[in-house]
Amino acid sequence: MRCLAQDPTAPGFVQSPYPFYERARAAGPFFLWQDYGLVCTPSHAAVSAILRDRRFGRETPEDRRAPVPAHLAPFDAVEAHSMLELEPPRHTRLRNLVLRAFTSRRIAAMAPEIAALAHALAEALPRAEFDLLPAFAQTLPVIVIARLLGVPEAMAPQLLAWSNAMVAMYQARRSRAVEDAAAAAARDFADFLRGYLEARRARPADDLITHLIAAEAEGSRLSPDEMIATCILLLNAGHEATVHSLGNGVKALLEQAAPAAALAPDAIEGTVEEGLRFDPPLHLFTRWAYAEVEVMGHRFAPGDRVGLLLAAANRDPGVWEAPARFNPFRPVRPHVAFGAGLHFCLGAPLARLELQIALPILFARLPGLRLAEAPRYANLYHFRGLERLVLAPG
Repeated sequence: MRCLAQDPTAPGFVQSPYPFYERARAAGPFFLWQDYGLVCTPSHAAVSAILRDRRFGRETPEDRRAPVPAHLAPFDAVEAHSMLELEPPRHTRLRNLVLRAFTSRRIAAMAPEIAALAHALAEALPRAEFDLLPAFAQTLPVIVIARLLGVPEAMAPQLLAWSNAMVAMYQARRSRAVEDAAAAAARDFADFLRGYLEARRARPADDLITHLIAAEAEGSRLSPDEMIATCILLLNAGHEATVHSLGNGVKALLEQAAPAAALAPDAIEGTVEEGLRFDPPLHLFTRWAYAEVEVMGHRFAPGDRVGLLLAAANRDPGVWEAPARFNPFRPVRPHVAFGAGLHFCLGAPLARLELQIALPILFARLPGLRLAEAPRYANLYHFRGLERLVLAPG
C-alpha cells in the first residue's frame, strides 16, 4: 500500500482536490494518507461496500475513546446523542423515532412553500453583480429548516451562525479557537432548543419539533437531549449539504454552459444527481472496523479506521464514462454523495427537493446568468463549498 502526502488545507488542493484523488486511484483501492495517518479509499466499489458492511461503523470503539477535554464538554454533550455518531441498537431506535416525524409525506408537502420562497429570493436578487451564497444559497435552506422545525424564521441568521461554528469541528483547519466557538455554539443552541421544546410541549403546533415530541415506537420516546441533538443534526447536516450543493451546482451549470433543457421538468432530477455526483458537498467520511474484515485485498483489524473518499468514488471511471465531465444528461447511477447503508443521509430527500425546485426557478428568473468572477472554494475540507459565487444577470 502506497503512502501519499497532501495537506488538505493547501490552497491548490482546496481549489481542486481531484488531481490528488486521481493520484490516489492510481495507487490502488487503498492508500495511506500521510497527513491524516489514515488508510483511505477512492474506489467506488470499496466505499460502497464499507458503507453497507455492518462490521464497520461510525461509533468510536470503547478502547479508542479519548477523554473529552473540558472545553469541549458542551459540544460532546450534543454529539453523544446524535444518531450520526451512534450504531445499533441506539441508532436504530433514534432513527425509527425520527422517521415517524420526518416523513416523506411531510417533506413532499413542503414543495409549494419551497417554490414560493425560491421565487421570492430570486425576485429580490440585485440587477447588478451579486454573491449568490448569502443572497440565495445560504438563505433558502436555513429558512426551510427553520419552518420545518417550527422555529421563528427571524432566528435564521442565528441558526446559521451556530451551524457554521459547529460544523467547523469536522474541517481540516480545526484549531483551539474553532473548538471554543463550536462549544459555545453547541451550548447556546442546546439552551435555546431546550426552552423551545418546553414551549412546544405546552403549546403543540404542526411542526417537526411537536411531532418529535409526540413520536413513539414500542413504548419509547425521544429524551429531551435526543430531541436537541436531532434538531441540531437536521439543521447542521441538512443546511450545510444543501448550501454547498446549490453553489457547486450553479457553478457547474454556468461553467459548462449547460443548456436550458437540463433544467426542464423531465430533466431536473438527473441534473441534480449529476451535480451531486460531480462535485458533492462532503468529500471524506470515516468508519471504524468492529471486526477483522478484508476489503479488496486490504485486511482491517478491529479498531482500525478508514477514510472513505466520497467525491473520488463518485468519479470512478469503472462506474462512469468520462467521470471528470459534468453531463446533466448522463444516465443516473447510484452515487455516494449522501452516503449509503445504515447512515444514509436522513435529510437527502429534502436536499434533493430543494435543489430540484430552486435551480430551475433561479435560472428562469435570470436567464442570462453568468459568472462575474472566477469562483473560489473555501478552506472547508472535509466539506466542499464555495467562498463566494459572484454572478451577473444577463
